Amino acid sequence: MFVCLQGVNRVGKDAQLGPDGVRRKDWHNYEAIKRDASRSGNGEQGKPFPLTDADRVDQAYRENGFNIYVSDRISLNRSVPDIRHPNCKQKLYAEKLPNTSIIIPFHNEGWSSLLRTVHSVLNRSPPQLIAEVILVDDFSDKEHLKTALEEYMVRLPKVRILRTKKREGLIRTRLLGAGLAKGEVITFLDSHCEANVNWLPPLLDRIAQNRKTIVCPMIDVIDHDNFGYETQAGDAMRGAFDWEMYYKRIPIPTELQNNDPSEPFESPVMAGGLFAVDRKWFWELGGYDTGLEIWGGEQYEISFKVWMCGGRMEDIPCSRVGHIYRKYVPYKVPGGVSLARNLKRVAEVWMDEYAEYVYQRRPEYRHLSAGDMTAQKELRNRLNCKNFKWFMSEVAWDLPKHYPPVEPPAAAWGEVRNVGSDMCMESKHFASGTPIRLESCVKGRGEVSWSHGQVFTFGWREDIRVGDPMHTKKVCFDAISHNSPVTLYDCHGMKGNQLWRYRKDKSLYHPVSNSCIDCSPNERRIFMNTCDPSSLSQQWLFERTNSTVLDHFNQGAN
Repeated sequence: MFVCLQGVNRVGKDAQLGPDGVRRKDWHNYEAIKRDASRSGNGEQGKPFPLTDADRVDQAYRENGFNIYVSDRISLNRSVPDIRHPNCKQKLYAEKLPNTSIIIPFHNEGWSSLLRTVHSVLNRSPPQLIAEVILVDDFSDKEHLKTALEEYMVRLPKVRILRTKKREGLIRTRLLGAGLAKGEVITFLDSHCEANVNWLPPLLDRIAQNRKTIVCPMIDVIDHDNFGYETQAGDAMRGAFDWEMYYKRIPIPTELQNNDPSEPFESPVMAGGLFAVDRKWFWELGGYDTGLEIWGGEQYEISFKVWMCGGRMEDIPCSRVGHIYRKYVPYKVPGGVSLARNLKRVAEVWMDEYAEYVYQRRPEYRHLSAGDMTAQKELRNRLNCKNFKWFMSEVAWDLPKHYPPVEPPAAAWGEVRNVGSDMCMESKHFASGTPIRLESCVKGRGEVSWSHGQVFTFGWREDIRVGDPMHTKKVCFDAISHNSPVTLYDCHGMKGNQLWRYRKDKSLYHPVSNSCIDCSPNERRIFMNTCDPSSLSQQWLFERTNSTVLDHFNQGAN
């Protein structure tokens, strides 16, 4: 419950007494905001850095997964745009907030990106709320992260550096920092972030109200190429997962939408690296499961655990932190099987009978060893945690609408043969941006292989994916406009450019562009064109169809 500035008793210069007896104040640092507003130069106000081709050389990415040359040419104290909802500027938070230890694990991080993370935290946080900033070095071997880093940090008394003795991986590195933290709250950040205006009080305020709440800031995107700062697509969304355990974001259902979109909202699953938690509560929950190796799956473990064991999790729209989503992970992650093993472990400890839905899609997980889980199961009993069915019905109740545990039947699948030319649709590569081509049909060539790029599924989301119904890839037919080619793009499940109709006249119709899939056998091209029911080049035969599902789709379209 936040109180806005109107109609509250004034107490002293800054604080106001709310109806609940809590003194609240405006935590904004207006001097710092003014100072930031007056800054100009490369990358200031979160503007993209103007790139020349020379700036884009591969070497710039090789060591960090983002363009370190550009990072090095932007100030460590650069300003970022205040893109919060306007209501955030009016909010008051408790005058007495817990302090926090900020834990930033890193491995071979770039000098400027690591320092900019630290500077942004110190520049944009009330000093009395920062107990310490702990940099945890996971066995880096870059020279700049040794003596030079230690000498630099001497001038920032709140910062201390811990170092692991061997490569531990993200999970244990975070635990090492958390174990030595002194603050009342632990806040985890990644080593390539930028904190935005007044990001910290809204997080700590929720924990002050309920110490069993884990809170996550809204994560903005810092472009890995030009370092421009902007919101994620869709901005405020709930964290979720599909049944292969890929992290997903789903829209906030109307039942949970607040009249004030800047208010905190419940999220079933966190994105991972950026969150704050009461230190004692974190350890009551057993911290992270120490049986989780290197990285992967830990965000599910902590999310399921906090919800099922008496806590809650929220995203806080008035707290924003920018994060560089790397082009690729620039270093080798030791123990390559850790992700699969970790996911199996989380499924076995927390997901009860729902683990079966994961194994149906990932049969290779069934026989993986997930290590000794006795301690985790004892923790679950000791904390009197609810079961996963409760989690699915009370917390993630909106998830099955987007990611049903049992996949509804597809409308059509198999090869897609053109009536006019007797040739088939084919995707040579499954990467986003690849065009769909017309090629001679594999079936006619005597090779029958499901893994070949001539098998497509027109599924329950009314999109067309590569693969058979049980093994679709996450790329979809996408068309932009009339006359555009048909290309594969990452499936977004939001219909739009990826919504198709398979009509009685055998045409594949694209409602957004009001056009149909056509082809040119000589050029082997597949493209959108004005619908012409008499044209054989616009008629397509799926190898198998389910008429009940097709009729249902087509009725819904009328």
